Amino acid sequence: MILRIFTTTVPQELHAEFEQKFKEISTPLVKSFNGLIGLEIGRPTKWNPNDFVMISKWKSVADLIDFAGENWNQAHIPEGMEKYIESCSVCHYENID
Repeated sequence: MILRIFTTTVPQELHAEFEQKFKEISTPLVKSFNGLIGLEIGRPTKWNPNDFVMISKWKSVADLIDFAGENWNQAHIPEGMEKYIESCSVCHYENID
């Protein structure tokens, strides 16, 4: 099992709009792929005031490739969402049972 942690920095003035689009565009897109086991999204806190996160759990790397393509280890930004992204990163981890 693979954990994919996507983090993005969004300018403060775009938080409300981004959060709505994150729920309306990004979440349904990710959920539409086979191999997804679970998905969580998070908004900024006082410790990370401009960072949003999406944590997805996948059955395999093959499932991630189906979702994000051959460059699965890079951020996958749905069309229309790039205007909110100041910076982003993605990390992958093997789940410890």
